[in-house]
Amino acid sequence: MNDGARFWALAGAVNAFVAVAAGAFGAHGLRPRVTPRMLEVFETGARYQMFHALALFAVAWLASQREGVADAAGWALLAGIVLFSGSLYAMALTGVTRLGMVTPLGGVGFLVGWALVGRAVLALR
Repeated sequence: MNDGARFWALAGAVNAFVAVAAGAFGAHGLRPRVTPRMLEVFETGARYQMFHALALFAVAWLASQREGVADAAGWALLAGIVLFSGSLYAMALTGVTRLGMVTPLGGVGFLVGWALVGRAVLALR
Protein backbone atom coordinates (compact mmCIF):
# COMPACT_ATOMS: atom_id res chain seq x y z
CA MET A 1 0.00 0.00 0.00
CA ASN A 2 1.45 3.35 -0.98
CA ASP A 3 1.56 6.32 1.38
CA GLY A 4 -1.40 8.07 -0.26
CA ALA A 5 -3.60 5.01 0.07
CA ARG A 6 -2.51 4.54 3.67
CA PHE A 7 -3.32 8.19 4.47
CA TRP A 8 -6.84 7.97 3.00
CA ALA A 9 -7.57 4.65 4.75
CA LEU A 10 -6.46 6.19 8.05
CA ALA A 11 -8.56 9.31 7.37
CA GLY A 12 -11.54 7.04 6.72
CA ALA A 13 -10.97 5.12 9.95
CA VAL A 14 -10.56 8.28 12.04
CA ASN A 15 -13.69 9.84 10.56
CA ALA A 16 -15.71 6.64 11.03
CA PHE A 17 -14.58 6.52 14.67
CA VAL A 18 -15.59 10.17 15.21
CA ALA A 19 -18.95 9.59 13.47
CA VAL A 20 -19.76 6.63 15.74
CA ALA A 21 -18.70 8.59 18.82
CA ALA A 22 -20.76 11.60 17.71
CA GLY A 23 -23.78 9.40 17.06
CA ALA A 24 -23.50 7.83 20.50
CA PHE A 25 -23.04 11.23 22.12
CA GLY A 26 -26.09 12.54 20.28
CA ALA A 27 -28.24 9.58 21.25
CA HIS A 28 -27.21 9.38 24.88
CA GLY A 29 -25.65 12.66 26.03
CA LEU A 30 -27.16 15.34 23.86
CA ARG A 31 -30.81 14.31 23.73
CA PRO A 32 -31.78 15.84 27.10
CA ARG A 33 -29.84 19.05 26.43
CA VAL A 34 -31.03 20.25 23.01
CA THR A 35 -34.28 20.63 21.12
CA PRO A 36 -35.47 17.73 18.98
CA ARG A 37 -34.69 19.82 15.86
CA MET A 38 -31.08 20.43 16.97
CA LEU A 39 -30.69 16.74 17.79
CA GLU A 40 -31.85 15.94 14.25
CA VAL A 41 -29.28 18.43 12.90
CA PHE A 42 -26.53 16.78 14.97
CA GLU A 43 -27.56 13.31 13.79
CA THR A 44 -27.49 14.48 10.17
CA GLY A 45 -23.90 15.60 10.69
CA ALA A 46 -22.94 12.20 12.12
CA ARG A 47 -24.72 10.30 9.33
CA TYR A 48 -23.04 12.29 6.56
CA GLN A 49 -19.68 12.00 8.27
CA MET A 50 -20.03 8.21 8.31
CA PHE A 51 -21.09 8.03 4.66
CA HIS A 52 -18.09 10.06 3.63
CA ALA A 53 -15.71 8.26 5.99
CA LEU A 54 -16.60 5.12 4.05
CA ALA A 55 -16.05 7.00 0.81
CA LEU A 56 -12.51 7.75 1.99
CA PHE A 57 -11.85 3.99 1.97
CA ALA A 58 -12.86 3.98 -1.70
CA VAL A 59 -10.46 6.87 -2.23
CA ALA A 60 -7.74 4.82 -0.49
CA TRP A 61 -8.32 1.96 -2.91
CA LEU A 62 -8.32 4.31 -5.89
CA ALA A 63 -5.10 5.93 -4.63
CA SER A 64 -3.53 2.48 -4.40
CA GLN A 65 -4.34 1.98 -8.09
CA ARG A 66 -3.54 5.44 -9.37
CA GLU A 67 -2.74 8.58 -7.44
CA GLY A 68 -3.58 12.10 -8.54
CA VAL A 69 -7.31 12.48 -9.05
CA ALA A 70 -7.96 10.13 -6.14
CA ASP A 71 -6.02 12.43 -3.83
CA ALA A 72 -8.00 15.45 -5.03
CA ALA A 73 -11.23 13.51 -4.40
CA GLY A 74 -10.08 12.67 -0.90
CA TRP A 75 -9.26 16.27 -0.05
CA ALA A 76 -12.62 17.46 -1.37
CA LEU A 77 -14.48 14.81 0.65
CA LEU A 78 -12.45 15.62 3.76
CA ALA A 79 -13.20 19.33 3.35
CA GLY A 80 -16.86 18.42 2.94
CA ILE A 81 -16.82 16.47 6.21
CA VAL A 82 -15.22 19.33 8.11
CA LEU A 83 -17.50 22.01 6.66
CA PHE A 84 -20.77 20.08 6.44
CA SER A 85 -20.68 17.86 9.51
CA GLY A 86 -18.58 20.29 11.52
CA SER A 87 -21.00 23.17 10.95
CA LEU A 88 -23.97 20.98 11.89
CA TYR A 89 -22.24 19.78 15.06
CA ALA A 90 -21.35 23.35 16.01
CA MET A 91 -24.85 24.61 15.26
CA ALA A 92 -26.49 21.89 17.37
CA LEU A 93 -24.09 22.35 20.28
CA THR A 94 -24.19 26.15 20.36
CA GLY A 95 -27.65 26.92 19.03
CA VAL A 96 -26.11 29.49 16.67
CA THR A 97 -28.15 28.79 13.57
CA ARG A 98 -26.09 31.19 11.42
CA LEU A 99 -23.44 28.46 11.36
CA GLY A 100 -25.77 26.71 8.94
CA MET A 101 -24.54 29.13 6.26
CA VAL A 102 -21.31 27.09 6.14
CA THR A 103 -23.10 23.77 5.60
CA PRO A 104 -23.74 24.20 1.84
CA LEU A 105 -20.00 24.74 1.29
CA GLY A 106 -19.48 21.28 2.76
CA GLY A 107 -22.14 19.95 0.41
CA VAL A 108 -20.20 21.42 -2.51
CA GLY A 109 -17.09 19.66 -1.20
CA PHE A 110 -19.02 16.38 -1.18
CA LEU A 111 -20.27 16.91 -4.74
CA VAL A 112 -16.80 17.79 -6.03
CA GLY A 113 -15.34 14.81 -4.18
CA TRP A 114 -17.85 12.37 -5.67
CA ALA A 115 -17.33 13.81 -9.16
CA LEU A 116 -13.57 13.31 -8.74
CA VAL A 117 -14.13 9.76 -7.45
CA GLY A 118 -16.03 9.09 -10.67
CA ARG A 119 -13.25 10.64 -12.72
CA ALA A 120 -10.67 8.49 -10.90
CA VAL A 121 -12.73 5.38 -11.60
CA LEU A 122 -12.94 6.24 -15.29
CA ALA A 123 -9.15 6.68 -15.36
CA LEU A 124 -8.57 3.11 -14.17
CA ARG A 125 -7.21 0.72 -16.75
